[in-house]
Amino acid sequence: MTDFLQLFFSGLATGSIYALAALGFTLLWQASGTINFAQGEFVMLPAFIMVIMLHNGMALSASFAISVVVSVLVLGWLFKRGLVDPLFKYGMMPIVVATIGLSIAMRNGVRAGYSSEPQPFPMIFPDQVYNLAGINISASDIGTFIMALGLVLMTQAFLAKTVTGRAMQAVAQNTESASVLGINVPRMIFYTFAINAILAAAAALLVTPIYLAKFDMGESLGTKAFFAAIIGGFNNTRGALLGGLIVGVSENLAAAYISSAYKDAVALIIFMVVILFKPQGLLGRKEERKV
Repeated sequence: MTDFLQLFFSGLATGSIYALAALGFTLLWQASGTINFAQGEFVMLPAFIMVIMLHNGMALSASFAISVVVSVLVLGWLFKRGLVDPLFKYGMMPIVVATIGLSIAMRNGVRAGYSSEPQPFPMIFPDQVYNLAGINISASDIGTFIMALGLVLMTQAFLAKTVTGRAMQAVAQNTESASVLGINVPRMIFYTFAINAILAAAAALLVTPIYLAKFDMGESLGTKAFFAAIIGGFNNTRGALLGGLIVGVSENLAAAYISSAYKDAVALIIFMVVILFKPQGLLGRKEERKV
């Protein structure tokens, strides 16, 4: 039982990172009907920005701040204006294909332009292990889970409790009605892209100390985050959190009790089961979408 609980809590930490990336999928889909298959690379890019800043003697806090600013400009504003806006009138499929191409271009661009070797990254939490009721839990797992969970809950609170957040939700539900009510629809959609970019930079800060900065680090992360968003419910932000935690815990337990070779297949299996029996996701709702 002790081993099980240790694996469970470790899985929560990993799953909370998946939840951050999954939340980006959910927000973009709700606000603009966009599915961004470069989401994993949106985490990879700020990781390498921080690595470059650190190699030039900059403090981690300053490196992270710069990565957030660059992410908002490049992965938020430029991504929306340069790729999504021109293709939006042609439907979702061109955007899907374009984001897949973007993910490939970003991976190969970092590999060719910087390095194909894993880059070390400093730990952001103490290198300590705490014994709680006989269960060994690392400070890294505790800190990662608390920080990621806090960001997800803060995002949800922003959407539910603030005027801007409610306006963003109105745009997500019906852009035409929101426009009639005087809401600046393009601005609200940009805010969604900007929030997604900030969450991606935060996910990079949490995941890179564990898995190092690698040009292909976003490939697996993006896939699992997408599965997590579907599992929880693509039209429910709380579903992103639930889906991420389910995937993180399940793959941890599968690696320990079945085989590490099946670890990456767990998310796909859960995804397929949920799609078969509850296509809208565990917390999702059935709806007719109009954009």
